[in-house]
Amino acid sequence: MHIEIREKGGSKKYYLAYSFRDGRSVKKIRIFLGRDLAEETLKERAKNAEKELQKRVGEAKAIRDPFLTVLSPVELKELETLEARGELHVRHLSEADWTKFKETFTYNTNAIEGSCVNAAEVQNILENQEWPQDKSKEDIAETFGVAEAVDYIRTTDEHISLKLIKELHGIVFKNSKPYAGAFRPKGVEMVVADVYGNVVHRGSLQLKLSRCLKK
Repeated sequence: MHIEIREKGGSKKYYLAYSFRDGRSVKKIRIFLGRDLAEETLKERAKNAEKELQKRVGEAKAIRDPFLTVLSPVELKELETLEARGELHVRHLSEADWTKFKETFTYNTNAIEGSCVNAAEVQNILENQEWPQDKSKEDIAETFGVAEAVDYIRTTDEHISLKLIKELHGIVFKNSKPYAGAFRPKGVEMVVADVYGNVVHRGSLQLKLSRCLKK
């Protein structure tokens, strides 16, 4: 960690910064300490910011491109040649297949994020409009939201884009989150935890979300 100084218009801005190598590139994480600080104030703020910077660095290192860190070069080459080596057969789903897929997908995608609505309850909610009394309104709202998003995907001709992602986010969370259809506000981070509360996956940092989606 080091203090980084940026001068502009006779004023100095101070940052606590840390650089690390990620594959072939070098990444830098910074925390703004203040402007035109006295030496003692700068030292105190830098000391107080160390723990937060260590946390951000750890989170940044945990978010890696799976095609670079999980798959080997041989596996990547295999993916690149799949289409050239074989024929792809598309099997269209029947309405019954779509219903089964929608219920299964809705259950699984919500369960990953901590929903307590079980598979049987998802089916009753979507097919019979039966609301389990012991489940939160947010979990039920997102059950309807994910199912509606699947139906929307079936009808839209729009290719994947930030606009489409925001539209789907708005559909899923319109009755459960105040920022539905928009990027997460500052300070709101997302993790996936197991039943014991252990974090098994950490989403992109809110500050980097837009940049990651544009890659």
